[in-house]
Amino acid sequence: MSVIQNHNKFLNLRQKYQTFEYHAYSFKVKNGSLEAEFTFILNDKTIFRPSFKIESRNFYRFYSMPDSLLRNLVFHIGMVELISYWKAACPPKVIIKPHSLSDEQVRFWKKLYFNGLGEFFYLNGIVTSQNDFMKIESEGSMLEPEPTSLNSEAVLVPVGGGKDSVVTLELLKNTGDKVIPMALNPREAVVRSIENAGFTMDDSIVVNRTIDKKLLELNNRGFLNGHTPFSALLAFVTSLTAVLSGVKYIALSNESSANESTVPGSNINHQYSKSFEFEKDFINYFSQYITPDVHYFSFLRPLNELQIGALFSQFEHHHFSFRSCNVGSKTDSWCGHCPKCLFTRIILGPFLGDDKLKSIFGKELLDDKSLQTIFDELTGVANVKPFECVGTPDEVNAAVSYIAQNHAAPLPGLLTGISYNKSARSAMFNLLEAFNTEHNLPEKYLPVLKNSLKKISFA
Repeated sequence: MSVIQNHNKFLNLRQKYQTFEYHAYSFKVKNGSLEAEFTFILNDKTIFRPSFKIESRNFYRFYSMPDSLLRNLVFHIGMVELISYWKAACPPKVIIKPHSLSDEQVRFWKKLYFNGLGEFFYLNGIVTSQNDFMKIESEGSMLEPEPTSLNSEAVLVPVGGGKDSVVTLELLKNTGDKVIPMALNPREAVVRSIENAGFTMDDSIVVNRTIDKKLLELNNRGFLNGHTPFSALLAFVTSLTAVLSGVKYIALSNESSANESTVPGSNINHQYSKSFEFEKDFINYFSQYITPDVHYFSFLRPLNELQIGALFSQFEHHHFSFRSCNVGSKTDSWCGHCPKCLFTRIILGPFLGDDKLKSIFGKELLDDKSLQTIFDELTGVANVKPFECVGTPDEVNAAVSYIAQNHAAPLPGLLTGISYNKSARSAMFNLLEAFNTEHNLPEKYLPVLKNSLKKISFA
C-alpha cells in the first residue's frame, strides 16, 4: 500500500472503532506463582484477554508485601499491554476503567505510546501528533505509591539471549551481589545464556506472557499492525518481579547507541523504550506512582556497541550459543539475511576474527551481495537505518574499516569498492575509549564496567 492508502486506512478504522477500554484486571497467587489477566474491549464488542504467569519460586514474598502494592504493579502492566491491542484500529478515545490517572500520569502514557509507536506510525504512513492520536479518560479509585523494603545487595538481570545481556550477566556475577537472571517467554538461547553463565532456570525468574489470539485474527483480517515498545513492558514486568523477590536493583542491557533515532532528523526510534529518555521517564514515574525503592538502570548505558562487542568476545563459552536474530528466534538459528545478523557479524569482526564468525553464522555474511541494501542502511549510505536494535553508522563504519584494513586480499564482496580513510583505526580506538556519563548506574557498579574495558583486545 502507498503512504496515502495506509493513512486513509488508519482514518477509516478510527471512524469505525471509536473507543478502546481497559475494562479490568485480575490476579491470583496459586502454589507460589502469580497469574494475571487483563480485559480490553474494542468498540464495546471485541474483547481481548491477554495474560501472564510468573512461575513459582521459593524466594517470592507474596504474603509479606501489601496487596495494594501488588495490585498497583499488575494494573500498570496492563497499561503497557493495552497498546498492542489499541493499535489494531487506533480508536481516538481510550477509557481506563480500573483506576483514575492524574494529568501527569496521562502525559507520561501519551508520550510513551506516541514515541513507542513512532515506527508503527511511520511504516503505516500514519500522520498524527502526540496531542491528537488518542484521548485518555480514566475512572475508578486512585492508586497510591508505597515504600517497600528491598535488598541493596541483590540485582535482577533480564536475559534476552543476545550478546548484551550476556555481558551484563557475566560482569555482575563477580561483584559479590546476589544476581538473579530473569526471562520473559524464554527461548532456547535465553536458557543457554543463563546456564552458560553458571545459573540454573530454578535460580531464575520466569514470566510467560500470552497474547490473545483474537489480536492475531484481526492482524490476518488486515487491521493495523506493527512494532510496539516491548522494552517498556519488560520494564514494568521486571519491576514487579523485583519487588516480589525483594531485590532493589534491576540491571538492563541497553547501550548508549539506543538513543539514536532510526530515521535521522526525527524522533522515530525503533529502540525508544531502550533509550535513556525513556529510562529517566520510567524511573520518575515508577518512583512517584508505584514505589520509590526500586533502582532501575541500564548497566551498559555508558557503552557503545563496539565496546559491548569487545567485552562479549572475552566470554568464549557463549560464542556459539547466543542468538540476536529475531527472524531465526523460533528455530534457534541465525537466518543470515537480516540486519541483526549482518550487524552482529560486523560489530564482532574486530574482536573474534573472520574464521570464527564464519563458523558462528554458517557463512561469510560480508560476501553475500544480497545483503547490500542492509549494508547500506547500517553504514549510513541509505537515508534510514534498519528498524532493528542495531548500532550507529559511526560504530558500524569504524568496525567495517578496521575489518577491511586487517583482512587479507581479496576483500569480501560487501567491502570492495569502498574508500577507507587512514583515520579508521583512530575512530575505532576513540569509540573503544568512550564512556557516556548520562547513566543511572549505582556508584558501586561503575568500577566493574570501567575495569572490564581495560581488558579489551583485538582478534
